[in-house]
Amino acid sequence: MKNLNSLADIVFVDTDKDKVTAEIINAYEAASRRSLAAGDPVRLFLLAIANIIILLLNQINETGKQNLLRYASGVNLDHKGLEMGVERNQATAAKTTIKIFLSAKMSKPVAIQAGTRFSAGDNIFFALDNTVVIPAGSTEGDGAATCLDTGEAGNGYLPGQIKNLVDPVPYVDHITNSTESAGGADAQSDDSYRTDIQLAPEKFSTAGPTGAYEYYAKHAYGDIVDAYVWSPTPGTVEIRPLLNGGIIPGAEILNIVSTACNDRAVRPLTDYVQVKAPEAIQYDIDVTFYIDSSDTTRADAIRAAASEALNNYISWQKSKLGRDINPSELICLIMQTGIKRVEVKSPIFTKLENTQIAQERNVNINLGGYENG
Repeated sequence: MKNLNSLADIVFVDTDKDKVTAEIINAYEAASRRSLAAGDPVRLFLLAIANIIILLLNQINETGKQNLLRYASGVNLDHKGLEMGVERNQATAAKTTIKIFLSAKMSKPVAIQAGTRFSAGDNIFFALDNTVVIPAGSTEGDGAATCLDTGEAGNGYLPGQIKNLVDPVPYVDHITNSTESAGGADAQSDDSYRTDIQLAPEKFSTAGPTGAYEYYAKHAYGDIVDAYVWSPTPGTVEIRPLLNGGIIPGAEILNIVSTACNDRAVRPLTDYVQVKAPEAIQYDIDVTFYIDSSDTTRADAIRAAASEALNNYISWQKSKLGRDINPSELICLIMQTGIKRVEVKSPIFTKLENTQIAQERNVNINLGGYENG
């Protein structure tokens, strides 16, 4: 897929101030057959007109660019997406599975109504999607629950953290979430949506190409930044999605992607689609850097820049599946901060498979001291 940012910049009309001003003044002088001095009131008036025209030319440029996928944003990008049959993912709410326990076995079924609310003791609430019926003689049942707030607020509740029954229900002793809550996301960003639009032609094929599965996997959930599609055995399609920030998706997200890619209108009849989480390959960072003695007055700024470079490396390392653990990139980023030299004890170069993602573990960066140049 072509990187849109690698394309040459588009300029529809020339907005150079000197050129526009010269054209206006020259046109006036030719029509009036007189020269305009620097302080001539007419010249000053024409300069004001030139500024207005330059603003209009800039608006023309911007309007033209909003018709191109690389530059379009907001509502304009939404219209570009509809041309390809791609809608922006709207904000979604997190989901989890709630396990409900009765105080004793009952002689009749117990129904816990849809909409019954639960929480972790904060102001974030989940509600049952459907009524859960616990059969007679049983003491437990489970059902899907959705956060009442859209966005990421409901994500990340680990199993066992949601344990408060907000709406009392007869015979219910206690409840808990059995899966980590996930799936909540803000409305899809322009950059993510732009990628979906660029991938859209892949979905027109009915043969099940790699690009088509990648498109549907990414479009299933707005926070998916990468997806690797391959066939480990004939007839089997395996998809490994990765979330923004290098986060490995949990069961809830994997189910969302699986549902999208197994839709009858998406999956060829003979394909067996599996959606799995990427394999995390952990690595440590142990870095010592040295500052030139002549830069002691800038030491604090250099240390801050080195820490920022380290964070940029960590983000870069886990932003794409199969990206090798590469200390050369770390050295390159840190050396740009103005330090004298850097020693990298770890990580060491490690080759990753496309189903793997690098995850930092122990991070240590130290100032080793000052050295003469």
